Amino acid sequence: MQLFDTHAHLDDDQLSSDIAQVIARAAAVGVSQILAVGTCLASSRRCADLAAQHPGIVAAAGIHPNHSHQALSGDWEGIVRLAEERRIVALGETGLDRHWDFAPFELQQDYFARHLRLAQEHDLPVVIHERECQADILASLRAAVQRGPLRGIQHSFSGDEAYAEACLELGLSISFSGMVTFKKSEELREVAARIPADRLLVETDSPYLSPHPHRGQRPNEPALVVHTAACVAEARGISLAELAKLTTANACRLFGIAPPAAN
Repeated sequence: MQLFDTHAHLDDDQLSSDIAQVIARAAAVGVSQILAVGTCLASSRRCADLAAQHPGIVAAAGIHPNHSHQALSGDWEGIVRLAEERRIVALGETGLDRHWDFAPFELQQDYFARHLRLAQEHDLPVVIHERECQADILASLRAAVQRGPLRGIQHSFSGDEAYAEACLELGLSISFSGMVTFKKSEELREVAARIPADRLLVETDSPYLSPHPHRGQRPNEPALVVHTAACVAEARGISLAELAKLTTANACRLFGIAPPAAN
């Protein structure tokens, strides 16, 4: 069995200080590939460096909506340059957030639009953060698809079936994090059961959102994606091995990388 954690902040201090053991623990339970996701230019560069150092890691470069107000002159140009590097297989974490008021919403929208346009220019998927702004996300995506096809991930999905269907119609894949394992997430598990098999992904969003039975523990880490995968597999009535096979194949296809060698 081989799993692909499609969203981990491996450059976070909680993980980077022990990165060799984090990767080893992941490999021990079958997590063979990890997408290290950037949140600013410096973070994105660290993720790219991790991808260069470890064969099972690939990277995404971007400026998180809640960090957009901290971007300095030249930071966006740095993201544009990173997008041209082979080790960068996606753009993000980008998106919109109305829960926190760290960054003006208009500034978030500007950076989201930049990521979407850059992704289309380079034929890269986007990794999308959404919190309390589904209508705004869909409006931005619909504007982008007027220019041409769009690929990406609605990461750490927490919406309902209607939002999932809207994302799917716009070309996105849907990724589930540890939230799907929480006791009160029955509706989310029902959504996970209905996602088309070729659009389904799993992730940790580590060091955040530890899945049951580790909920509330920090840090979350890629090894724990196995619990999320097992929960989604149960919701869909398939084996964990089958779930791992299809989600890993989906991730490799989306990121344009070779699938891992069979054990």
